[in-house]
Amino acid sequence: MESSGAPIGGATALIVISALSFGSISVLTVLTTDAGIPLLTIMVWRYVLGAFLLGATARPRKPVSTPKRRVIQLLLIGGFGQALITYLSLYSLRYIPVGPLAFLFYTYPAWVAIIAALRGTERLTTVRVAALMLALIGVTVMVGMPMEKLNPIGVGLALVSAVLYSIYLPALEHVQEGVPAMFATFWLIVGAAVSFVLAALFAGELFIPQAASAWANIFLLAVVSTVIAFSSLIKGLSVLGPVRTAIIATVEPFFTAILGVIVLSNQVSAATFAGGILIAAAILVIEWSSTRITATA
Repeated sequence: MESSGAPIGGATALIVISALSFGSISVLTVLTTDAGIPLLTIMVWRYVLGAFLLGATARPRKPVSTPKRRVIQLLLIGGFGQALITYLSLYSLRYIPVGPLAFLFYTYPAWVAIIAALRGTERLTTVRVAALMLALIGVTVMVGMPMEKLNPIGVGLALVSAVLYSIYLPALEHVQEGVPAMFATFWLIVGAAVSFVLAALFAGELFIPQAASAWANIFLLAVVSTVIAFSSLIKGLSVLGPVRTAIIATVEPFFTAILGVIVLSNQVSAATFAGGILIAAAILVIEWSSTRITATA
C-alpha cells in the first residue's frame, strides 16, 4: 500500500478534494432549501442524478466482472450507512446548533483511530497521535467548544453519527477492494438514492422541483458533492487507510466556513483561520510521516 511516495501524495490530494467537495454540501443545501425545496427532495435528486451521471460515464474500456456479493454490500453501505449518518446528523440540528454538531461530529477521526488500534488493523503511532490531536484542536478552535448546556438527545445523535462514520470508513475500504473506484462509487450512490426515494415517498416529499435555480444547486450537489466527493474518497481511502483519511478529511469544516463567507456572506473569525492552519499542519504531519515510512521500507 505504501510502495512509493507518489501514490501516497496523490491519495492525500484526492482526500483533500473529497473533503472540499463534501464541504460544499451545507452551502448548496441551504441555498436550495431557501428556495422552498424540502431536504428529502433535495437528497433524492442529488443521489438519483449522481447515479445517472455515473451510470452513463463509469464504463471501463475493458469489461469488469464485479462479484454480486460486493455489489450488494456497496448497496447496503450506501443505503443504510451513508443515508443513516446523513439523517442522524441533520436530525440532531432539531436539538443542538450547527457549531456544537460540527464539534461533536468531527470527533470521528479519534473514533476511527481508536477502533483501528483495537482491531489491530493500523498502528496508533506517536506521529499519528500528534496529527490527530492537531486536527481535533483545529476543529475545536474553528467551531468552538460547546460550553453551554446542550440537549442530551442532540448530543447523542451527533456522537452516534460520528461513531457510525468511523465504522463506515473502514467498512467502505474493505468492501471496495478489487472493485474499480467508479463502479464502487456508482453502487454506493445507488444504495443511498433508493433509501432517500423510499423515505421521501413515505414523507410525501417526492416531487420534481420547478425552479431553475434549485436544479442548478441540485446539479452541483450531484456532480461535486456526490460523484467527485465519493469517487475521490474511495480512491484515496484504498491507499491511505481509514485513520489517515479521517485526519486529512478534517479540512472539510474549514472549507465550508470559507465557502459560507463567499456564497452566503457569513462572517468569518480569526478562529476559523487558526483552526484551518492547525488542520493543515495535521495533514502535513501525516504526509511527512507517510514519506518517511516509504523511504525506510
